[in-house]
Amino acid sequence: MKNSMISASIGAVHAAILANESNIESLDRAIGDGDHYLNVRRGCDVLMVMRADLESRPAGAAFGAIGMKLLSTIGGASGPLISGFFVAMGKALADAGPLDRKQMAHAFAAGVESIQLRGKADVGEKTMLDVLIPVSRFLLQQAEGSIPLKDLCERINAEARENMLATRDMIATKGRASFLGERALGHVDPGCKTCEVVLAAVTAVVLAQQG
Repeated sequence: MKNSMISASIGAVHAAILANESNIESLDRAIGDGDHYLNVRRGCDVLMVMRADLESRPAGAAFGAIGMKLLSTIGGASGPLISGFFVAMGKALADAGPLDRKQMAHAFAAGVESIQLRGKADVGEKTMLDVLIPVSRFLLQQAEGSIPLKDLCERINAEARENMLATRDMIATKGRASFLGERALGHVDPGCKTCEVVLAAVTAVVLAQQG
């Protein structure tokens, strides 16, 4: 992933989040704190302003800067989690040269692990990790494989969508939704929907620039 791809991904994610505003907001009103979309939108807005600066930095430093900026921008419980994800990615890529599939898979895994440790959560608890962990595992499995990029991106998006939809049948054990018990059944986790939207936007950029 080149720095120009990071910048393009920020733009694509920003547009995708805006396009999915009503969907994400309605999910969060149903089982969340009600501020998830606003926090994500705030983070996207500030990163749009940073794009030019990020293009001049090495990838590891760019991800680290994203994480630190989001820490002071995104409120709520998700702020430190999302910030930590990017900081961990930046550390994993600190000494990396031109980035390949293997490096990005391991950096993504480091980011997901950071969320797991900070949030003390795992698969099956109706959180964003229900999308992020399966996608991370798939990327690690394919890190040294020869699967064509188009197929890889399609599989990432399918993995994200399948696991996002699976949260409808879960009872939350973390966050505000955990207080709802069985009343949270039938609702997709808003954080998972956001992750699915973000991954689809990023994979579209990757295909456009490298496909």
